[in-house]
Amino acid sequence: MNTIHIHAQPFDFSFDIAHTALIIIDMQRDFVEPGGFGASLGNDVSLLQAIVPTVQRVLHAWRKVGGFVVHTREAHKADLSDCPPAKLNRGAPMLRIGDVGPMGRVLIRGEPGHAIISELTPIEGEVVIDKPGKGAFYATALREYLEAMAITHIILMGVTTEVCVQTTMREANDRGYDCLLIEDGTESYFPEFKAAALAMIRAQGAIVGWTAPSASLLSALPLSQPVTN
Repeated sequence: MNTIHIHAQPFDFSFDIAHTALIIIDMQRDFVEPGGFGASLGNDVSLLQAIVPTVQRVLHAWRKVGGFVVHTREAHKADLSDCPPAKLNRGAPMLRIGDVGPMGRVLIRGEPGHAIISELTPIEGEVVIDKPGKGAFYATALREYLEAMAITHIILMGVTTEVCVQTTMREANDRGYDCLLIEDGTESYFPEFKAAALAMIRAQGAIVGWTAPSASLLSALPLSQPVTN
């Protein structure tokens, strides 16, 4: 085992690349780009766009060391059979899930807005999970993929911090995974929500997980050669 230690809050986070997954949550056009579902709710998507260079740097570095990568997309079947009314009717947006928007039907698999942004396009060998809920474990095969790769630790990035990212971390925590959230690789439409989520995650001795800036991770990765099992 090649254990790496990085400076994190509330204390150092230790992991072995061969048994750690990088999971990038919902960096989709509908959430990040102008004209998507997020913007239709009146949100400032520039806040989310600001983390793209950081997410891209970490993703490229993780690929360079041969780490396992998972991308998630929140989306539903075309007939909305996997979208409960409680979710479909939530809030008061101009567009609801399944309605036709500037990027096709909102949060429907295969529509233009469902796609991961071009800067973070998955490459061959990376897993892409379509999830109908906020958490990446609910009604998906994520657990099976992680078990097949003998994953014990997870590093997370993506959006939004307090909803899909935090939900996934809590699901992972309940399943026994140690999780690290990259602070500058996640964002919310509401900065105060991000700050609160980070505080909750690392409270009481990492009750949900750890947080750290991307620089802490990048400086610790052995970028000279890939890591193998």
